Amino acid sequence: MEALKVDDLTKAVVYLIRAGVILRIGFCLLRMIGSQEEASMYKKRAINAGIFLVIAESIWQLISIVFYYYS
Repeated sequence: MEALKVDDLTKAVVYLIRAGVILRIGFCLLRMIGSQEEASMYKKRAINAGIFLVIAESIWQLISIVFYYYS
């Protein structure tokens, strides 16, 4: 059995983050459709999930650049 490499684990984490954010935004959109009173709250939560995705992707790219530079 082949051992998992660090690169495989980081790709898995990135895919999990992306999938989680997509599911979170979808959930917030469905809740916005169902409840007009709480629509502004779920809109803000969906925007925050999108911001989290941008920050998480930026961090992973920065880590890749640092590892490439020092290796």
